Amino acid sequence: MHRNRTRRRGLIGLVAVTAGAVLLSGCVASERDPDGGTAGGDVDGTFVFAASSDPTTLDPAFAQDGESFRVARNIFEGLIGVEPGTADPAPLLAESWDSSADGMTHTFTLKQDVTFHDGTDFNAEAVCYNFERWYNWEGMAQSPTFAYYYGKLYQAYSDDPDNAVYKSCTPAGDHEVTVELNKPFAGFIASLSLPAFSMQSPTALQEYEADAVGGAADNPSWPAYSTGHPTGTGPFVFDSWAPGEQLTLKAYDGYWGEQGDVTEIIFRVIDDPTARRQALEAGSIDGYDLVGPADTQALADAGYNMVSRPPFTILYLAFNQDVEALQDIKVRQAISHAIDKDALINQVLPEGTQKASQFMPPVVNGYNDDVTVFEYDLEKAKSLLAEAGYDESNPLTLDFNYPVNVSRPYMPTPEQIFTVLASQLSEAGIEVNPITNEWGDYLNITTSTTDHGIHLLGWTGDYNDSDNFVGVFFGQQSLEWGFDNSELFSKLQHARGVPSLDEQTALYEEINALVADFIPGVPIAHPAPTLAFAERVTHYPASPVNDEVYNEIVLSE
Repeated sequence: MHRNRTRRRGLIGLVAVTAGAVLLSGCVASERDPDGGTAGGDVDGTFVFAASSDPTTLDPAFAQDGESFRVARNIFEGLIGVEPGTADPAPLLAESWDSSADGMTHTFTLKQDVTFHDGTDFNAEAVCYNFERWYNWEGMAQSPTFAYYYGKLYQAYSDDPDNAVYKSCTPAGDHEVTVELNKPFAGFIASLSLPAFSMQSPTALQEYEADAVGGAADNPSWPAYSTGHPTGTGPFVFDSWAPGEQLTLKAYDGYWGEQGDVTEIIFRVIDDPTARRQALEAGSIDGYDLVGPADTQALADAGYNMVSRPPFTILYLAFNQDVEALQDIKVRQAISHAIDKDALINQVLPEGTQKASQFMPPVVNGYNDDVTVFEYDLEKAKSLLAEAGYDESNPLTLDFNYPVNVSRPYMPTPEQIFTVLASQLSEAGIEVNPITNEWGDYLNITTSTTDHGIHLLGWTGDYNDSDNFVGVFFGQQSLEWGFDNSELFSKLQHARGVPSLDEQTALYEEINALVADFIPGVPIAHPAPTLAFAERVTHYPASPVNDEVYNEIVLSE
């Protein structure tokens, strides 16, 4: 059976936004009748949710953004899910699993009588098809633009088997499958809860040429599967997508589990936080994520149902060391001292946000309370810049990239965050050249090209594992960060394969101290994203890792 590891700081629970807010949590079963309906009778099953942007793709294997995953979690399911209200792994399409003591072999017992939306059976053969699909990607499909998560976590493909984490997948009948690894990866089971590793219909993947991706890093092209034929086992099936407007899902009649109150989901694209709030107040949507900090209390006072996810995020200012000036550690130290994190949090980030000292939240194993901290010190920043050769007659000028017309859980108002940071850097004598892009282009430019400077990005943790934070960021050379630090890469590669949690804790504490001293960027804050809902939404399955499936929503009318 599966073995959950207890983290040193315990489980992560939901927290209320304010004392006046209604927390949408608790026992869902108590609000339903035995037939799966709501106690009050029939309800309007259309649930309209305001998304901050379009998904990048409908194929979760090629996705890395929250809006793509928000949709994917309702269409697709993986072998592993998440315990409600936590970031810890739980059974989903795999009812149980057994892992060898060395963590190199994992045998899964699969749920029976499950079909994909196109009628294809979910079985051991389908599981192995998906694993082999990822492992055998070629060309552009291997690039970070597409295979971001597989590349980061499983490291290599069939054309480089010695460096690959995955080795083989072997069915044993229809309902048992064994996955063997080539290299140890302690986070393997937890990683399978990621939407990127959802099970997809082999029939649909082949019919709609899912792997025929192309284009360039800053202008990818997508096959028919990614834009109109996503096929999973989840409670909702794809219906239609009008990019820039809305995406619609319908309840899947053949779903193996409880369908719940929601029969239709409409993801309506509203990129501006103020416009999202106005849409909720006008009654044209049922809810939205990433409530602006200034709106939270007013909506709670007006009777809207509010919920806040606990901080399982990191907002950071990244340094691209492909830029010559940023290769100087004194410059990186100076920028760190120039940023007043407390002022930024108070001015533009949500209530409940925690100041960051490292690139993972305090609840994650390996967090180190004793890392080097570069406190706000304007004079120190100016002194370090002078030592690096910059002053009023020769000011340091940097490109500063940030996205526009988007809200992310770790970055609700990027324009406001940029404005505050640019002002703080200016006070230290650092001039910035603002460069903006829409979200999809921005993500490609900052993670898949060298053409960027300092830039705002962040992360919402996918599961409760240290490698999912520092390993994803710094586990290997990356175009986002632009540095080669063999000591750091080696330590992270070793730590991710250590099966003992106690041994891992010490290793990741050392790694976090090393990262803090190296200063690849400035970890700024752990924001606490807030959601708002109409009164008729009496339960919403808020999750610290955004594992929110809408068949669990309870509606009162």
